[in-house]
Amino acid sequence: MPGVLRDRAFVPGLLFIGTVVSIISSLGAPLIPTIANDLHTSLGSAQWSLTATMLVGAVATPVVGRLGDGPWRREVLLFCLACVAGGGALAALAGSLPVLVAGRAMQGMGLALMPLTMAAARDKLDKDNAPGVIAALSVIAAVGVGLGYPLTGLIANALDVSAAFWFGAIMSGSAFLLALVVVPSTRHAKTQGRIDVIGAVLVAIGLVTLLIALEKGADWGWGSGSTVGCLVVAVVAFAVWRWHELRTHDPLVDLRLLRHRAVLTANVSGLLIGLSMYLGISLMTQVVQLPEGMGETVFVSGLVLLPFSATSFLASRLVPVVQERMGTRITIPIGCVAIGVATLFFAVGGATELWTAFVTMAIFGVGVGFTFSAMPGLIVRAVATDETSSAMSLYQVSRYVGFSIGSGLAVTLLRAFSGGGASATPDLDAYRATFLVATALAAFAASVAWWLAGPATADHVRPSKALRRREVEEGEVASAGLEMLETPVPR
Repeated sequence: MPGVLRDRAFVPGLLFIGTVVSIISSLGAPLIPTIANDLHTSLGSAQWSLTATMLVGAVATPVVGRLGDGPWRREVLLFCLACVAGGGALAALAGSLPVLVAGRAMQGMGLALMPLTMAAARDKLDKDNAPGVIAALSVIAAVGVGLGYPLTGLIANALDVSAAFWFGAIMSGSAFLLALVVVPSTRHAKTQGRIDVIGAVLVAIGLVTLLIALEKGADWGWGSGSTVGCLVVAVVAFAVWRWHELRTHDPLVDLRLLRHRAVLTANVSGLLIGLSMYLGISLMTQVVQLPEGMGETVFVSGLVLLPFSATSFLASRLVPVVQERMGTRITIPIGCVAIGVATLFFAVGGATELWTAFVTMAIFGVGVGFTFSAMPGLIVRAVATDETSSAMSLYQVSRYVGFSIGSGLAVTLLRAFSGGGASATPDLDAYRATFLVATALAAFAASVAWWLAGPATADHVRPSKALRRREVEEGEVASAGLEMLETPVPR
């Protein structure tokens, strides 16, 4: 493609790639009941098709960010898109759950790609145009997820689950070809340090063994050697990982940044909210399809999540107004309370009428919009410019860890409230009880966020417009640990 045409296609190409990544990332949740039925397995086992994606996203995000912030960005982007396309094809062809989970794990590489497209826009475009494209990619990240749920549900409902995964594979393959043409090489850039392979392996071992213990504990027995052994391995892996991260020169995530109160608040809150969020989202799509629940199709369960996407985006745009009037300390607790209200409403008065699912997800979206859009600004204001990328990478890992544990915990709680064991079939009361646990987690997250934040001594100081723009850009681009602009901005 000639240079002029390539330049003209650059921004549309990035927007298409961002749309594909967002849609593919939302393939899992509505399809879980259908996967369980097609593969003749339990809902708990089928849940791994979602958990595996989140788990890989947690480990891959900082690694991909480090690899992509240097001379190999284009190659890393293409490799990840190839993994996503290949994972979709593998999941579509899967005749067993392990093969499908492997394909979904490969698709988890896509969760780390959005910041790479933003970083490409930042480097390729001038300072006047880059923020607008980054903002557009941010919008696509929210809207694409909302479109992905009903779209894949519609395909699965009209055809079958494999067709939904083939759709993802074809879309990802198209994005790969487009990236091959429009994304420029960064071979001229300097290398940003070595990759912390040991740290990535340790955190992966810790998460996998913890999730296996949560999922299999009811079958093996919580006091059995297998369950206890997995938990011991998880604790040891996380302990060694912490020791390693504090001593290595180029850590996977810089745990030393937790000395900043704002960074600690964002990470602990992000993990707890991630737990509560995925307890709600992953189970909502099941309740909507449950025969004794609402008895709707997979397409309708996808539509239920549209309000979540819309209100989370709208709420994120209200955060600056709320912070200017009420201070920064209150923003995250407000979001946590909204999540708690949503899950409590559904547990107490919902679970049988379809309209309650739509209302619950709309309120849920408000909570997620307030919390996850406030945290990047909280971090950016607290740390030095040269620490922003590392701090945002740590925060992103905390979120995905919360997502993956929340997805696994949903299985454990459903089994516990159904009498335990793989043979126990969750009823509506088990789902209601699990939503009440999500409510308690949200309330706990609100309390922790308020307490950790401490006195808001600078709440009366209104950030400059330049800092507001900086918060938006760094909050998105640095979420994968990418290096940010070096020009200081007035506070």
